[in-house]
Amino acid sequence: MLNTGLVSISFRSLSCEQLIENLKKCGLKNIEWGSDVHAPVDNEERLYEIKKLMEENGINCCSYGSYFRISVNPVDEIYKYIKAAKILGTNIIRLWCGNKGTDVITAEETEKLFADCKALAKIGEKEGVIFCMECHNDTYTDNVNTALKLMEEVNSPAFRMYWQPNQHKTFEENMHYAKTLSAYTYHLHVFNWAGHDRFPLKDAVKTWKDYLTNFEGERYLLLEFMPDDKIETLPVETEALNAIVS
Repeated sequence: MLNTGLVSISFRSLSCEQLIENLKKCGLKNIEWGSDVHAPVDNEERLYEIKKLMEENGINCCSYGSYFRISVNPVDEIYKYIKAAKILGTNIIRLWCGNKGTDVITAEETEKLFADCKALAKIGEKEGVIFCMECHNDTYTDNVNTALKLMEEVNSPAFRMYWQPNQHKTFEENMHYAKTLSAYTYHLHVFNWAGHDRFPLKDAVKTWKDYLTNFEGERYLLLEFMPDDKIETLPVETEALNAIVS
């Protein structure tokens, strides 16, 4: 089953109310709230307001997009993100796997990163949440081999991955990453980028259908950013997303 939705950071300038209104217009029922602007981790009152808004409008929070960076933020700080996610009604929390890419991270830094990842996984198992690593440049999961090594060594159902195509890599490289990490992947961030350029998603429907051949079972496909950053483009991008999952 493929579920469609939106990453809230696509429109940081819009309110939660405006985002929910536009989601409904497009027929999208799932959202990943970002912890930086829309659903601040330290503002419990606002989190409950957002939860009520979702309930009133039939919107589901499928994940909480945190900016917690492993080995940068103290491990114990994760508890406030867990609390925020549970208020919003999700058990999926996105984390960033450090702040250094695999080409520059030292052996000592890698050892600390792995230790923190294992500690977080134990917390996740105890708290009933799943931490998903952002598949992103300048983090330890920027490389398919290191990401796989991390998943295998942590070896926890509470420690998993997101996936998105890397706009600086080839289609074949992205297919390899998707296939290799598919068993560990929960959510996919969907866009059509090449290098520093953004293009309409409708031009990449076939490419995304190919990417999806690597993933079985239930997944959430979440639009991330518009090619022009305009909310008016959301309906067109949603049509393309629907064509991908059809």
